[in-house]
Amino acid sequence: MSSFLVSLAVLIGGYFIYGLIVDRILATDPNRDMPSRSMRDGIDYMPIPAWKSFLIQFLNIAGLGPIFGAIMGVMFGPSAFIWITLGTIFAGAVHDFVSGVVSIRSGGASLPEIVGHQLGSSVRSVMTVFSCVLLILVGAVFISTPATIISDLTPVYLDRWFWVAMIFLYYLMATLLPIDKVIGRLYPVFGFALLFMALGILAVMLFDPSVEIPLDFKDGFHNRSAAAETHPIFPMMFVSIACGAISGFHATQSPMIARCLTNEKLARPVFYGAMVAEGIVALIWAAAAIAFTGGYEELGEYFANHSGGAATLVNDISLTWLGTAGGIMAIFGVVAAPITSGDTALRSTRLIVADFLKIDQRGFIKRLAVSIPIFVCVVLLMMIDFNVLWRYFAWANQTLSVFTLWAVTVYLARHRKAYVVTLIPAIFMTVVCVSYLLFAPSPEGFGLDITIALGAGLIVASGFIFLFASWLRRKSGELAPVEQ
Repeated sequence: MSSFLVSLAVLIGGYFIYGLIVDRILATDPNRDMPSRSMRDGIDYMPIPAWKSFLIQFLNIAGLGPIFGAIMGVMFGPSAFIWITLGTIFAGAVHDFVSGVVSIRSGGASLPEIVGHQLGSSVRSVMTVFSCVLLILVGAVFISTPATIISDLTPVYLDRWFWVAMIFLYYLMATLLPIDKVIGRLYPVFGFALLFMALGILAVMLFDPSVEIPLDFKDGFHNRSAAAETHPIFPMMFVSIACGAISGFHATQSPMIARCLTNEKLARPVFYGAMVAEGIVALIWAAAAIAFTGGYEELGEYFANHSGGAATLVNDISLTWLGTAGGIMAIFGVVAAPITSGDTALRSTRLIVADFLKIDQRGFIKRLAVSIPIFVCVVLLMMIDFNVLWRYFAWANQTLSVFTLWAVTVYLARHRKAYVVTLIPAIFMTVVCVSYLLFAPSPEGFGLDITIALGAGLIVASGFIFLFASWLRRKSGELAPVEQ
């Protein structure tokens, strides 16, 4: 129990200490002219209250990742809790915060536009395609899961494909309508449900004497998974546990809220704060998984005996610890979480494509014209096996964070700010993603020896460091502390 509480305390403290340090590095300005007012269009650019912006951002980034990812990832042992805690503070929250602020200062620019401005037009084109592929993958993945769950709870004639069609229709509405019409009204409710469920589970673990959390850092940080040989902690854990630590997907969502914030000083509580909240949710569910089953070995046996995996465990934990109300809330959360990530993923795709093609989005027909090809791609991807889609999504997600971190590092360097806060996580995630791609088994990876994969990751990261250092030397005379 004490090890869990230490992790939780460090994570919360990270918001107030390290989050403030990063805020001061960025020098957020309460008097800055915000895109929500200067570029207001009533569709994507409009002022939204701070509390609502936080809940929208939280739900945008949370999805099922901090729940399912943490539950499955806890089998890596106590290392998972360290990664969630430190990854959130020093990597994930910084990644979300800085990319959100850069978007604000770039007129609410989408991620490919930000990356392109910092790293060049060629990288911008690559990022546009890469981001769209990732977001469409998110849309496809997060239609399948809730549709399957709802179909199991409804009459036979309301089968999975019926609910796929219903969710698809909702996605279309959320993508096309002004942000305050659907997302702005539903997300606060969904966000409250997700937080309530997590805090209820936390209360049981803290105050129910019959519940023990079998977590003690003194027991060592070795891998508790039965497949430790094929799934070593490095690099597999750092890709398996993304949401709740660091996720490239988040940087595609930040511009959506960057277009709605009313004050730049709100960037820390909204962007950094939402990521910390996600990390807290991940810690809670990781601890709940081993506490409910009785330990790592027992959790492994549970997964072996229950085909529903993490979804079944979430339902069992909620019903047992929180009663009927908890069960209803669990189902609501498990269904709402992926839907609320899927809809904003497709909305972000529309914004990215529109920004790239310079298509004004104030007209409904223009928004529809951009959206239709996106939804066609989602339908086609849904024909692919879910597990295959998820594996590709996991690697693409973390690789996107690499692009983002290097781009914002260049931004900070341009303005003579302490770029080390993003440089270190950029280097680390570069090694992780390259190593994972080379080590992971087919079809998502090349299945090479871990030594070769790690060596290649270090070489690629070293190459990026060399390129960055060379750029710094060339541009040293041009760099200025002036904000964009």
